[in-house]
Amino acid sequence: MSEAVIAIDGPAGSGKSTVARALAGALGWSFLDTGAMYRAVTVEALARGLDVHDAGALAELANSVTLTTLPRVTVNGRDVEDEIRSETTNLAVSVVAANPEVRRAMVRRQREWADAQPVGTVVEGRDITTVVFPDATLKIYLTASLEERSRRRGDEDADSVARRDQVDSSRAASPLRQAHDATVIDTTDRTVEDVVGEIIRCLTAQRSR
Repeated sequence: MSEAVIAIDGPAGSGKSTVARALAGALGWSFLDTGAMYRAVTVEALARGLDVHDAGALAELANSVTLTTLPRVTVNGRDVEDEIRSETTNLAVSVVAANPEVRRAMVRRQREWADAQPVGTVVEGRDITTVVFPDATLKIYLTASLEERSRRRGDEDADSVARRDQVDSSRAASPLRQAHDATVIDTTDRTVEDVVGEIIRCLTAQRSR
């Protein structure tokens, strides 16, 4: 397994992907955007004409497809990078991500991916600190005001972001919640570099204990 895991959770638009990618670059570590994995499964389900409420069909799909997230998001070799942020995907992804079997399949893939990394890894999502990597070296929970998160999303208005917050935090399978031992960072009106610097300081302090 990689020498260290920094797990980053938080609601939509809190800056998880941007901060995690920049942090991984600064540390020279690997990076995994787990949200892109759920979105990729959603895109493929819609492309196949599947009912996203069909739990069995979605579970079978999640277990059978081949996914990559870097340098581009692909499903079975098909580039879906430009489709994963579409309005159609935005409306369906919370349903797909709430499917317990889909989540089980994705968690397995995420852990296998981390195990294969030769260096430390930064993983971000909505259940990373609480479910996927509960023993992570460092746990971070990013947040920001609803207005700021909606502005960052660009493709979603405040009502859409708030609706996803409600779905993500109330689902039965791996709901979004703050781990009791996570460091909370409010990214409102802060630069990516500033947030990355704070996380690196947290990592340094954690290692010196």
